[in-house]
Amino acid sequence: MQKVSIICVGKMKEKFYIDAAAEYTKRLSRFCKLEILELPEERLPEDPSPAQIEAALAKEADAIRAKLPPSAFIFAMCVEGKLRSSEDLARLMADSASWGGSHVVFLIGGSFGLHPSVKALAAEKLSMSPMTFPHHLARVMLLEQVYRAYQINAGSKYHK
Repeated sequence: MQKVSIICVGKMKEKFYIDAAAEYTKRLSRFCKLEILELPEERLPEDPSPAQIEAALAKEADAIRAKLPPSAFIFAMCVEGKLRSSEDLARLMADSASWGGSHVVFLIGGSFGLHPSVKALAAEKLSMSPMTFPHHLARVMLLEQVYRAYQINAGSKYHK
């Protein structure tokens, strides 16, 4: 069974996000061993300077790197990433297993995204949309897309 880790910066607080994530976590238990790691988001002032943002992202990057498993296939979720269809993601996830990637990791940054050094570690940079979403909603959307990818690869009717 493939292992999927989602390493996210920031802790969910809103019940509706928590409930949605829990539903997809339950659904995914049939297809993979899912692990969600929440890392603390660095606190910044109300109007941070670029240097403060860079320092916070670098600190978050250190925490992310410390949690990365060896030889995992890494997806970085970032606005400049490639837009892919659900079918493309399903193929990538299936292909990663054949490339020896029994462990897939998705990285979701905090309010200011991911540090470039972390993005550089990713085999794939993915974007959900050119629109901006709260990073907690992005986590729920990613969980749904991972579930959809497994459904596509299983040939189910979930994906229409």
